Amino acid sequence: MTQSHDLTVARQRAARIDLMIFDVDGVFTDGRLLYGPQGEFGKQFSTLDGHGVKLLAASGVEVGIITGRRSETVALRAAELGIAHVHQGASDKRAALDALCAATGIAPASCGYMGDDWPDLPVLTRVGFAAAPANAHPEVRQRCHWIAEQSGGAGAVRALCDFVLRARGSYDDLLNQVLA
Repeated sequence: MTQSHDLTVARQRAARIDLMIFDVDGVFTDGRLLYGPQGEFGKQFSTLDGHGVKLLAASGVEVGIITGRRSETVALRAAELGIAHVHQGASDKRAALDALCAATGIAPASCGYMGDDWPDLPVLTRVGFAAAPANAHPEVRQRCHWIAEQSGGAGAVRALCDFVLRARGSYDDLLNQVLA
């Protein structure tokens, strides 16, 4: 789950977040871009990841997206999941983080971010909890507090959501609500 990373520190950091932010390509998706004659025509998203995001929100954690690309597919998926904080076309992800923090009143130290490649580093190195999918670039993995066993688009987001929910003490309560 964490290679040589300190799991206790990762749990402590995850327990303190109020806003969890995600990149899209390579995190919610496997990073492949599907194009046709009209341009981008789709991305594949995991329903498990989506449910994890809904569980985070149900536990009181705000959820956001900061992505360098613009995609109507991302806008639709974010709306479907109830993600209100969506920054697309963010060529400067640090500025997007600053804008998101200003809009929510949440400091970067109380934010988490999951990214997979170099453009995510300016955010990953500023937030209180940095995470990556298993197949993230080595420079990203080296700077994260927690690394999923799963790759982007293959359950990494859900694994992160479960980790955060457990760290915050919300996982069992949410599960018991379903089992009741």
